[in-house]
Order: sequence, then structure tokens, then C-alpha cells
Amino acid sequence: MEIFWLVILGLTMGIIFGIALEKSRVMEPGVLIGQFLFKDYTMLKMFLAATATGLVALSGLTALGLAELHPKSFVVGNIIVGGTILGVGIAIAGACPGTVFAQIGRGYKDAWLTVIGGIMGAAFYGYNKSLIDGVLDMGSFGKITYADLFPSLPFWMLGLITAAALVVVMIALEMYRPWKVDRGMDQNKEASVNSNAAHA
Repeated sequence: MEIFWLVILGLTMGIIFGIALEKSRVMEPGVLIGQFLFKDYTMLKMFLAATATGLVALSGLTALGLAELHPKSFVVGNIIVGGTILGVGIAIAGACPGTVFAQIGRGYKDAWLTVIGGIMGAAFYGYNKSLIDGVLDMGSFGKITYADLFPSLPFWMLGLITAAALVVVMIALEMYRPWKVDRGMDQNKEASVNSNAAHA
């Protein structure tokens, strides 16, 4: 019975996540590529909002003793190699593992190629795991967390402080680049921004 409710929870969260992706338009290839070109900040704003929300929820759960932290090891190889491959892949495909199925649901036929590429990449890794892990596991520093830098502060407090800082950054980013400009709803504002940038 527990597995049943976990499946229901997973489906519910997936539906909520999919609706958020579609309504925010973060799943659109142009939005994703625009972020890499620093022409559309919708993706960054959504990431900041999601991280801040997650920190608030996790801070509350840990403070009440309802959740425990299980951080992964800080491995330089994973971050550099994995991050580079993921970033290049998103920039080329205009999709990421979290958005590709929303794109399929929206009718983007080329999203299927991204899924096929992901499956092929997973298969390639599976058949060459020992060789690839040798590169990915380089530079392991153990389970280091941001909270280790501030041992006098409980995690829940540090999480809330960090969430507040992310909200400030998000507000500043919105003031710099309003969402209406990214959506093309304020052409005059966009022209003004480009003009100011050209004269800077």
C-alpha cells in the first residue's frame, strides 16, 4: 500500500511540475537557448524560485525532525565533466531531462530525438561504466556542504537565510529584466534596454 501512495505522490508532483513548466514557458526550446545566450532570463528566475521554495520546505521539515539531509560527495570530476556535457546538450537540443517530456506533450516532435539521445547516452555509460567512473570520480572531497562553512548555525536557519538571499537576487533580476520583456510583451522596454546597453 505504501508503494501505491508513493506512485500517486510521484504522479501528482509530476503533474504540478509539468503545469509549472508549461505555464512558465521554461520548457520551450527558445527560452532554454535564450538563457544560454543571456537573452531570456525566464529559466534562471524559475530556478531561483524553485531553489528558494525547496530550501524553505526543507528547512521546515528538518527543523521539525521530519526529514534528514543526505548530501552527495563533492566530486570535481562529476561537476566539471557532467556539468559540461549537460550544459552543451541543453544548448544544442534546447531541452533538458526535466523539460523534454513536457515538450513532447506540447507537440515538439524533435523532443523525441532528445529522449533517444538520452537513452543512447545512458546505454553508452552503462557499457563503459568502469572507464567513465575513473574520470568522473577524480577530485573527491567527501560529503562537504554549504552548512559546513557555518557550523554555529542550524541548517534550517541557514536554509531560510539562503532562500531570502535568492529571493533578493530574483527580485533584482526581475527589475533588470522584467518578464514582459522576455515574453516580448513590452517591445518599447526591450528597445530601451538594448539602447542603454549599446551606449554603456
